Amino acid sequence: MGINDRNYYTKIAWVLIFGSALFRLFYAGLFPLSPDETNYWQWSRHLAWSYHDQAPMIAWLIKLSTWYLNHSEITVRLPSVIAMTVASVYLFFIARRWLGVSVGFKTVLLSQSILLFYLGGLLATPDGLQAAAWAGACYHVARAYDSGKSHQWLMGGIWFGFGMLSKYTMVVFLPCAFCYGLFSRVHRKRLLSVWPYIGVLFGLLMFWPVIQWNLNNNFNSFRHVAFIGGANDHFALHFKYFAEYLGSQAALLSPLVFLLVLSAWPSALFQQRSDRQWIYSYLFFTSFPMFLGFALLSLHTRVYGNWPGAAYLMTSVLTAAFFGVRAKLIFKRKSWGRILWPYAIVISFLISAVVLLQTAAPFLPIPVKLDRTATEITGWPEVGKKARVFMDAMPDPNRTFLFGLRYQIASELAFYTPGRPETVSINRWNRPNVYDYWWKDEELVGFDAVGVSGNANLQQLLNQVFERVEPPEEMKIYRHYVTRNWCYFPTDLVEKPVKIYYLYRAYGFKGGLRWTPPSKWDIRNSISVTPNTSS
Repeated sequence: MGINDRNYYTKIAWVLIFGSALFRLFYAGLFPLSPDETNYWQWSRHLAWSYHDQAPMIAWLIKLSTWYLNHSEITVRLPSVIAMTVASVYLFFIARRWLGVSVGFKTVLLSQSILLFYLGGLLATPDGLQAAAWAGACYHVARAYDSGKSHQWLMGGIWFGFGMLSKYTMVVFLPCAFCYGLFSRVHRKRLLSVWPYIGVLFGLLMFWPVIQWNLNNNFNSFRHVAFIGGANDHFALHFKYFAEYLGSQAALLSPLVFLLVLSAWPSALFQQRSDRQWIYSYLFFTSFPMFLGFALLSLHTRVYGNWPGAAYLMTSVLTAAFFGVRAKLIFKRKSWGRILWPYAIVISFLISAVVLLQTAAPFLPIPVKLDRTATEITGWPEVGKKARVFMDAMPDPNRTFLFGLRYQIASELAFYTPGRPETVSINRWNRPNVYDYWWKDEELVGFDAVGVSGNANLQQLLNQVFERVEPPEEMKIYRHYVTRNWCYFPTDLVEKPVKIYYLYRAYGFKGGLRWTPPSKWDIRNSISVTPNTSS
């Protein structure tokens, strides 16, 4: 490859990275926030050193973004857009430095096509922040193994700490990076230096506020993570969720890309070993263990599709190296993987484009039960406006609070109700969450309330915590197809609501906000919850 070719690939790679970032920034304002996004935005209005469900970085960055740029869908999502751009830059650096600029370009091409990465770089969740941290830590630790320079170990530690403050699964990076060094004939001696451990210590010191918060709050955050990891269930191994796990990965990566990924990992193991080819083993160790760990966990409990997302960052480099370029690696002739490569890229881009377009401007007649984006985000601005009308019509609006029985609804109401009022989640019958830390019964006793739920039969239940509850008013939410005027849509599909919400008027709150454990053996059951320590 000549100098002109290297310059060409480099320029196109930068265009792809920053062009995708600009597109995500524009697209971020075209559709409402999802329930999890509004929940993280709510966290940013109650800053703390940590939170019940997750590490605090997403809240801190949303606070910074909305503080300077006001509250909107774009500003809430801006940290994720920036974070995934940083991850893309690091992926390009890794591939270009050790595998060549052509592999770097193909890595960028692949990573910008994958739906999982697009969602992580668009939605306001911890996944995009963890992606930046994982890619940054991988790059600097690889530089440290390669050169032994102390500042690279420190940079790796800083990114590790940033990742731990973003998402707890970042902890997997430590054994991944350490096991590479332990089993590496080329770099095992680097572990004899004090600098790798100083880097780790630096990252752990960054994470100390989260540890301190948990010490002050009965380890509630760690209890929550253990619960969703199946710690509360009787130990059993089965295949109930394993197929679902593999299917979710294929859907988020696209089926052909997932096949190439599964082929890239063994290819890295069987690649001819030499001092110059250590990067393949490093990329394997910093990707496959994450995927394998969650695959094993799925034999016990349900694993959500985004959980192993960081595994595919370094795997995208491997996949591009083995199948995206005409390199003499382990293949003597054109392999099936290299034949599939162009089709995998095109199909991956198409799947991402269809999902993104359907989200912002529904055009496909997808059954309601299969259109998850529609059921999660459609109609929230309308529901918020309706809730405001209900609140203003109450006897004393100044002594009326707005509530949901799930944190998702309470958070959507907080963002989309005009005036963005503080809202309440009555957790008594569901699960503990961050709202348990923000409200006490005595602050609201005697107040009236307006509630929103997807359940039409809550009067009897709500009478446990209110003096009187009126029958709910129904509100139907529909999709608005952009293609309806020039495409045929089945009448029952068009006329079927995406969701039906019920608005309740309740009077005289008696108390009972906090979650009640169903059993004293529930791992989430702690003695008390103290207010968050403000950061």
